This record gives sequence, C-alpha cells and structure tokens, in this order.
Amino acid sequence: MAPDVHQSPPEGSPGHEEAESAEPAAASGKWRRSVRLTLPGCWGALLFACLSFTPSLLPRGGVLQGLICGITAAIGYGLGVIAAYVWRAFADREARDASRGSWRVFVICAVVLFGLAFGLGQYWQHEIRRLMDVTDYDVLTTVACPFVAALVFWLMLLAGRGLRGLYRWLARHLRRWIGPRAAGVVGWIVVAALAWSVVSGVLLAGIVNGANEAFSLRDTETPEGVHQPTSALRSGGPGSLVPWDTLGYQGRAFTGTGPTAQEIGAFTHRPAQEPVRAYAGLATADDTETRAERAVADLRRAGGFERANLLVMTTTGSGWVDPAAVDSFEYLGDGDSAAVAMQYSYLPSWLSYLVDQSKARQAGRELFDAVYDVWSKLPQEQRPRLFVAGESLGSFGGETAFSGEYDLRNRTAGTLFAGPPNFNTLFREFSDARDAGSPEIEPVYKDGRTVRFTDDPTTGITPEDEQWNGTRVLYLMHPSDPIVWWSPELAFSEPDWIGEAPGSDVLEGMVWIPFVTFWQVTADLPFSTGVPDGHGHTYKAAYVDGWNAVMRPSGFTPQDLERLRDIIQPPEH
Repeated sequence: MAPDVHQSPPEGSPGHEEAESAEPAAASGKWRRSVRLTLPGCWGALLFACLSFTPSLLPRGGVLQGLICGITAAIGYGLGVIAAYVWRAFADREARDASRGSWRVFVICAVVLFGLAFGLGQYWQHEIRRLMDVTDYDVLTTVACPFVAALVFWLMLLAGRGLRGLYRWLARHLRRWIGPRAAGVVGWIVVAALAWSVVSGVLLAGIVNGANEAFSLRDTETPEGVHQPTSALRSGGPGSLVPWDTLGYQGRAFTGTGPTAQEIGAFTHRPAQEPVRAYAGLATADDTETRAERAVADLRRAGGFERANLLVMTTTGSGWVDPAAVDSFEYLGDGDSAAVAMQYSYLPSWLSYLVDQSKARQAGRELFDAVYDVWSKLPQEQRPRLFVAGESLGSFGGETAFSGEYDLRNRTAGTLFAGPPNFNTLFREFSDARDAGSPEIEPVYKDGRTVRFTDDPTTGITPEDEQWNGTRVLYLMHPSDPIVWWSPELAFSEPDWIGEAPGSDVLEGMVWIPFVTFWQVTADLPFSTGVPDGHGHTYKAAYVDGWNAVMRPSGFTPQDLERLRDIIQPPEH
C-alpha cells in the first residue's frame, strides 16, 4: 500500500520513521491509525467503485458484484494515495489534513455517485440477462452488494497496511547497517518478494493440494446413472485392455454413456452402427506416454481404426469430455465412428491451467501422436477420416500436436475447437494474423482457406463467398465467453474485441477501463458455464452445426439438424 497522505512527514522518509518510532504504542492509537482514511484515497476508491458497476461479459449476482466493487475500490484507494504522494513531491510540500468541508463534499458526492452507479449497474445487469434469456434475480444478494463491497475493501486495506507496517519495521532495522534510502528500497523488495511467495507458494500450493486431494477422491466414484459397459466396443467393457476401475470419474462417464445404434438409427432412419469409445484414466498408467499407448491399444482392439470416422478428443484437466461434442459426431457419422480420449489431471480446467499446463500440452501431443502412428501405417484406402476436437483447455492440448495451419491440413480430415482460451498458441497466431478489416470476435485468416471462426454456425461461417476445400478447421467462440477473451493484458491495454462492434450477446455499453475490466472478466471466469446454451462458455447445440460443417456428411437436411440440436440440447419447457 502506498504511503498515507495523513502522515507527516511523508511516509517512507527517514524523518517519518523516526517520528513514528517515538510515538506511544497505545492500542487505541494504533487502531485509529489503522482505520483512518485519506481524502485522495477515498476519491480514488469512489471512482473505481462506481466504475466497477459497468457491464462486462456475463450477468453478475449481488455478492459477486460486491466482491468486484470491493477489490476495485481498494485498487482505486491505493492509486489515489499514490497520486497524492507524487503530487506533493512535485509541489515540494508536506501532507496536510483535509478540512471538514472537503470531507463533507466528498460524502455528499459519494452518496450521489455511488447511488447512481448502483442504479445503472442494475439496469445493465437486467439488459445482459435479457440478452441471454436469464430469468434468475435475487433481490437479497443485490441489497447485500454494498455491504460485501465494504467488507472486501476494508480487508484489502488492512492487508495492505499490514504489509506497509512490515516494511517500516524491516526498514527501521536495516538502517542500523545501511543507509536510509537503501534500507527503504531493500525493505520494499523483501516485503514484495515475501508477499508474492506467500500468495504463489503457500496459498496457491495449499489450494492446489487441497483440490487435488478432493478431486482424486471423487475420481474413484462413478457418476449417477452410469454403469459399466456391456459392449466390447467400450473401454471398461468385456475384453477391454483398460479396466473399468482405472478410468476415473470422467472416463466412466465417457465410456458408460452415449447414443446407441438404435438411437442413432431412429434419428437417421437408416441402419447405424454402435460407436466405439476408448479411454485411459490416470490410474491406467503412471506416465502420459504409456497412458496414451493403452488408450490407442484399446481403440485398436475395439476396431476403432476400421471405422469411417476417427476422433481424437483432448480432454480438460479432470478428463472431462463434453457429451455434446462426441454425441453430435456419432450421430452425424451414422455411428460408423470411434472416439479416443484420456485423462491427465484430477483438477478442473481453470486450476489445471495454472499448475498443469505442461501436462495438457504433453497429453494432447502424446495422444494424437500415438493415434497417428497406427493410422499412418494403415493402407491409405483403409484409413478412417481422422478428426481432432477439444473444448476449453482441451483445445489448448489439442493444438499442441500441430505446428500450424498446414500441419492441421495435412494430418487431419478436420478439426473442431470450442471456447479456446486466449493463451492458445495457434488460436492467437490465427487471430493476430487475421485479414485486414476482419474483427477479432470473428476473424478471417487467409481468406478462410483452412481455418475459420464463428460464434453461431447455424447462421453461416464467414467468409461465405470463399470456397472451403480440403481439411476444415473451425473454432467456435461466443462473444460473451470470458475464457476466450481473458488475458492479463486486459489490466493495462485495450484489446481489439472491446473496441469493435459487440457480439449479439454483449452490451454496447461495455468499455475497457484499466484494472477494472481485468477484474470484471476475471470474476466472469468461474461462472462462464452458468448461462444458457449459446452464451458464455456453454457450447452444446453448436456442436451439431459445427461438426456438420467440418465433417460434411451427406443426407442431412436443415430440418434434420434442427431435430438433432433438440436431441443434443433438449429445449426447456
């Protein structure tokens, strides 16, 4: 936390430290100093608190809005204090206590401005809910918003002042051996390093260890309603090389569910086959390479390489595969298909990205290479069409098996990635090198010759006037998906997508504000799947038209695709 403008001489100076050390250490005096606020800091907090109500990508509840408001207000307070400190340095004067009149003006302005921002915030949230057909609205949490914000603000302020107190104590002791200026610099460096090590080491390690233990226990369970397959075409079934109890929670969900030949035939009105599904869990093998080999060996045993369509599906951290992605693939392929996937972590996608990013990269590469090794050795006329898919962190892992556009084109028959995180290497390469004039929310790369992007494949995929021959690579990305748009750079620079015409489910009133927008979109991340299909990070029915564009199956009419969308994502009544 920056120096407090009420202190005189200015904080951090040798005179201030000596004066403070001479003050009585009475508990009441310490309490008054800990709760005392500065007027410049309060103006900064008020400004940032009001800005926190501006809209972001997803609707927010009252508690979440309070959390965002408290964090941004604390940031604003710190910036206000720093600004005042710098101003005094240029004006060459010491700090002065604000007059009662100045405080009175501030209080009046705070009530008016905060009330206005709160009201506008509710209106913006209503408009976002309307765009996404969200009907939930909790009045109680909305009323609690200012109180949550105040609590978060005070906790962050006290934490900052605690660090400042630690710095003062350390600098005071360092001055016994080194000069005052050097003591101040060294003190801040040590405190900053200590704070960072606690947050990134102790705190994050504790979260990761706790989550890893919790999710590893869950991995031994079986989802409700899922049973061990009785078909030899599934991992964990009769004759499988991968035992059922090694598949993990998500692996059992993957192989124990899915459309049957009868269900596919009822949709297509023609004979269908039972799809093949192969999977390897963390308990299947100790290392990633062996796990991939086991999954591919079981795929081969079940006849997966003898099907017309073969899908390599890269999972999220916990091994989750969106059923909509694989089910759509199987329906459109008349069941003459096989899919293979494997688990590489116990952790959910967002946490896996922080600590298991290398595992996702290795898993995506090892699984595809293991499949490709067998596939490439088959006679050309006997090879199935080879497809790749992944959602969220799964798209990150899926990308890592390829070096670029031509590698995707030459080694696959098609690729479908949904909700790619902003840090995906190829996604960023294609988006950053997009054709001039195309927007970031729907870029056009190399005239769409191989790679294309869409937020809604039912309305056409740009550029519609250009041919799309050979292998097709398609990215599904909603304008309101925070996983697609979140980046640390949001804190300091405005991305192109905010300055462009907004997508169909993003408010025109969304603007970029330093620090504020970063925290707003960060807060959207955990709730990105808590919105209706077609918004945020929820991709269900879009897989039908996405796979239809990539696979190019014959015999399906627009009415058939509409029926399949209702099967994949039944309409709510």
